[in-house]
Amino acid sequence: MTLRGRLSAAFLAVVLGPVLLGSFFVGMTVATVSRDRTNERLDHAVTTARTAIGAMCRQLQAVADAVAVLPAAEQRAAAGQMVARGLATEVRISEQVQPGERNCDPAPEAAGGAQATAVVAGAVQGDVVVLAVERVDPAFVQRLGGTSGVEVSLSSGAAGGSAVRQVPMGAGQPLPLEVQVRADEPVALYVFLTVAVLTVAGLAIVAARWLARSTTRPLEELAWAAGRVADGELGVRVPVGRADEIGQLGETFNRMTRELQAYVQALTASRDQLRGHLTILGDTLSSTHDLHRILQVLLRTALSATGARAGVVLLIDQAEGVLVARCAEGLSGPWDVPEDKLPTLRIPIGHGILGTVAAEGEPRRGPGKAASEKGRGPSPVEPGGGTYLAVPICAPATVGDPLVPGDWVFTSGRPATLGVLALYDRLGADEFDDADLLTLRTFAGQAGVAVHNVRMHEEAQRLSLTDPLTGLWNYRYLRESLRREVERASRFGRMFTVLVLDLDHFKEVNDTYGHAAGDTVLGEFARRVRMALREVDVAFRQGGEEFVVLLPETDAYGGIIVAERLGAATRDVPVRIEPRAKEQSGVAMTVSISVSIGIAVYPEHGGSAQQVLDAADDALYAAKKAGRDTYRLADGVVMPVVNVTDPSVSVGLTDGQLEHPGSVTGASGGPQPPRQARGR
Repeated sequence: MTLRGRLSAAFLAVVLGPVLLGSFFVGMTVATVSRDRTNERLDHAVTTARTAIGAMCRQLQAVADAVAVLPAAEQRAAAGQMVARGLATEVRISEQVQPGERNCDPAPEAAGGAQATAVVAGAVQGDVVVLAVERVDPAFVQRLGGTSGVEVSLSSGAAGGSAVRQVPMGAGQPLPLEVQVRADEPVALYVFLTVAVLTVAGLAIVAARWLARSTTRPLEELAWAAGRVADGELGVRVPVGRADEIGQLGETFNRMTRELQAYVQALTASRDQLRGHLTILGDTLSSTHDLHRILQVLLRTALSATGARAGVVLLIDQAEGVLVARCAEGLSGPWDVPEDKLPTLRIPIGHGILGTVAAEGEPRRGPGKAASEKGRGPSPVEPGGGTYLAVPICAPATVGDPLVPGDWVFTSGRPATLGVLALYDRLGADEFDDADLLTLRTFAGQAGVAVHNVRMHEEAQRLSLTDPLTGLWNYRYLRESLRREVERASRFGRMFTVLVLDLDHFKEVNDTYGHAAGDTVLGEFARRVRMALREVDVAFRQGGEEFVVLLPETDAYGGIIVAERLGAATRDVPVRIEPRAKEQSGVAMTVSISVSIGIAVYPEHGGSAQQVLDAADDALYAAKKAGRDTYRLADGVVMPVVNVTDPSVSVGLTDGQLEHPGSVTGASGGPQPPRQARGR
């Protein structure tokens, strides 16, 4: 059954129940009262009839006595007067009671069931019997009924009913009578009650339908609106046209939907904002290897996600053991510095709040200014705020050796800390909560991945351009550097020199001492080459035992100086190598090595990078043919003679500063070029 049906049934039960019960009670009461009144009237009629019959008997007895006391001669005249006066119907003298007549004596004779015709009262005076007679006829019965106000008839013994009462014969009651009254049936009252009940029932049905409809219709509208809201239509409202509880419910529902709509809109905006931040974050992480930009985007996203006022990202400098500020937002005081000055802000690891987080690798949050802690030693001034939340930036957990040495080292089962991400003063709240901590740890994890990825990219890029054995740039970077140097020299009208170096008899070293010894020789030779060059000079390993040196802003004369310096640095000090594992002596050995060098100058020996490199390579083969441990300048330029004993030609000589070239000893021969303004 629906709610409307239940409400209608309940209302009808509440209204019609008492009405029907009251109608039944009224009907029963009226019937009882009517029956009681009938009984009272019957009792009154019986009493009245008994009294009338008794009075009649006394009257007849008085007549009989009055006549009987008179002399015989006067009795008949007196009897006539009595009859004439209506005191008796008949007065008989010296006669007997006739059949059917009823005697008024206290002990009447049995009637024998015969119909009574008269009532007799007698008096005896000597031998004379006087009978006073009252005829029982319809007129007598009518007079008797008129006296009692009811219908009276001689009883036949068969009548009965609620409105009939038998008056039996007894002392002073010679006649059997029936007293009957008309019963007062309250038909009009019953009709009125029936009409009233039907009217009330009709009105109750109408009222029940109206009440149920007025009650359930707002609920139906509310249920419909709730269904629409459940389907996502938060703009639905229910009409409120009443001030009762249902109207209040509608107003509450409308207020709830408005607040829910506002909350969903705010949540949607926050979700879209967070999605935008995550998109920017993802694009940044995936499309750039600019560590500063990545950390800046991470910090701004963390600030927006947690509602913090300020924040800072610090990374660990392993060499110095300090936290170095890399990017910051909204800080004040000593930390409010230009972006290029942030690296000057440093916090020792293990000191202060941020230093402790970096040392322990555990997040911390709380109220008050982040300051140094007692017992932690001296600490620099840290960023301040009402509340703070700091989490470590940890390296991602990996399996195997790291690509970047020392990038992540597991300590006590946890990855090493790369830095710290800290936020200050959450807006709209007293302190940062667990949700903020979880959010910031997520961003710190992304920051750790970003730092790791950038370092891996830098290391991978370095490995792709360097030789892992010697640490020098490889052939790929050689081609790029030559191309770039040719463009620069062509644009500004400059020159540069290329040296191609090849270790002499290197195969014999591998064959005699093993490839491990050969690797040692190559590594040591690369170290000596780096030591003999300026910071602007670049050394490459072209392959095997062949190397290339690029000397920017250097002419042929300077190239020859460097070649002599490299040759001397190579031959003068033998290379110390470890013995093989199978050798029992275990004594370290030394290997003497030498190098042949080819020299070419741009643009004298070629107009492109490849031409200059080919010219230097041809000069190298010329040096090999000349007996090795020497150098040769590419064809087309007269080779100057250099005195390597001149102090101005020492390893520490600066670019183009030759004051006393002197004579050449130990040079590889060849015509001497004109003296240049540039050189070594």
